[in-house]
Amino acid sequence: MNDLKIPVGISDFTKIRENGYYYIDKTELICSLLEPEPAEVTLITRPRRFGKTLGMSMLASFLDIRKDSGSLFEGLEILEHEELCEKWMNQYPVLFLSFKDVDGTSFENALDFLGFTIAQFCIEQSYLAESEKVNSDYKAVFARLKSRAASLTDIKGSILTIMKMMQAYYEKPVVLLLDEYDVPVAKASSNGYYAEMLEVIRAILGTALKDNTALKFAVVTGCLKIAKESIFTGTNNFVSDTIASSRLNEYYGFTQEDVEKLLMAAAIPEQAENIKNWYDGYHFGEFDVYCPWDVMNYLRDLQYDPAARPKGYWKNTSDNAVIRSFIDYAGSNITRKLEILLSGGYIVQKIEDDLTYDYLHSSEENLWSVLYLTGYLTMVREKELTERLSDGMYALTIPNAEIREIFETTVKVWFDDSAKSWDRKALFEAVWTGDCEKAGKEMNQLLRMTISYHDYREDFYHAFLAGIFAGAGYMVESNKEHGEGRSDVIVFDSRNGRVAVFEAKYSRTLNQMEPDCEKAIRQIDARKYAEEFEDYYDEVLCYGISFYKKRCLIKRKER
Repeated sequence: MNDLKIPVGISDFTKIRENGYYYIDKTELICSLLEPEPAEVTLITRPRRFGKTLGMSMLASFLDIRKDSGSLFEGLEILEHEELCEKWMNQYPVLFLSFKDVDGTSFENALDFLGFTIAQFCIEQSYLAESEKVNSDYKAVFARLKSRAASLTDIKGSILTIMKMMQAYYEKPVVLLLDEYDVPVAKASSNGYYAEMLEVIRAILGTALKDNTALKFAVVTGCLKIAKESIFTGTNNFVSDTIASSRLNEYYGFTQEDVEKLLMAAAIPEQAENIKNWYDGYHFGEFDVYCPWDVMNYLRDLQYDPAARPKGYWKNTSDNAVIRSFIDYAGSNITRKLEILLSGGYIVQKIEDDLTYDYLHSSEENLWSVLYLTGYLTMVREKELTERLSDGMYALTIPNAEIREIFETTVKVWFDDSAKSWDRKALFEAVWTGDCEKAGKEMNQLLRMTISYHDYREDFYHAFLAGIFAGAGYMVESNKEHGEGRSDVIVFDSRNGRVAVFEAKYSRTLNQMEPDCEKAIRQIDARKYAEEFEDYYDEVLCYGISFYKKRCLIKRKER
């Protein structure tokens, strides 16, 4: 493998270019945003770790009047657009600010951090307060912002104040680049102060974006598009670009061509299939996209260990609580849909891309929308569908192996937690009294409450059978050598001196359940599974059980 400088975790365009890190050319994004003329406000939403911040940093480097960026863009596609470069390159003051770290367990904590974020920016722009061109009233507000003595009103108007000062200083309107605008309200929603934080962010954006003569244009990024009436009220010439759009999607994430070039540069084309299975599968508009964070992390691991196997990197950038909260909200109502997704199929759902965080959990529809817009699900191509979709409906599927692993892990935890609360007394009583009809009825009920994340394979039923008794005061052994063969599950009730032996079969059809159950009984008898327990326990009950999807049939071996 060739030794490439892989920019993992580096989203500063200048740093990447000046230090010789590998860079996949996404500079045509600049053309798409600026030609023929930029929209007054462009909102770009993409899942986390798909290059939003790097794109904003690139745009800032290109536009900022304080920089001479020609060398940074040398060899990149944007320099082929000579007229555009002459008109825009390093021609405007740029206010580039990120809200990615604005968080807190209370509104006061979060507001304090927001004030800190704005203060840090003011410190970097201290020259504005020293200029005679700048109005003294603005300087007074700026001083309070810088020293963290600002009032709530000062904070709400902070971006407008700084933009007015920059306009006066440079005698040109200002380009506003606001990254991760929705993080403060997302964190607020999780911690119970949504209304208070929404009011602040709405005021910051409203004063900066609406009727602001200091604004040249603005680009705003985030993970979700908060409904315009909720946060962008009154903003004119507003353009939004989501993963369902077709305008900017090749600039966020890696295309197939990008990955092929990267693997050739690294001299590891043999890794193409692994990388595709684990990190490809996203369909943004008309483009098939890889998660760049995953690809870069895996390549870095391969540099240290050529035998490294793909693993989940993206999942570690968040707690993935959205899936668990979804499952907790919907419960068994979404069991069938999750099973379809985990088996590689797709579900058809209405998607709403105008959302408000306070209503995310108000409906199942909203939650499916969130899973799609945040990268946990992706759109299925029309040519791959077996049905025609009505307007507003999307066919959704799990994009790749990494995301499937996240779902499987989350579903398993949910199932294990749920199983602890199930009332299994009737089932246990039926097993120990030999009531096969009752035991089958109770077990069928539990099966209907489970999610098969193994597509109904034998190992799923095996784990299900063992899990019923585990944690309920019984010792459970599975797949241990007994007698002349291997029994599936043995349940020990040592206190009462009894053992239950289960031999399970996986039936491929409904009609096969009866003969499979009989086959299991014969196997118990032929291989003498029960004999070794008869000297130590007062009672040994032997059961044959057959499974087919959400059904089971139980029969007892008679003495």
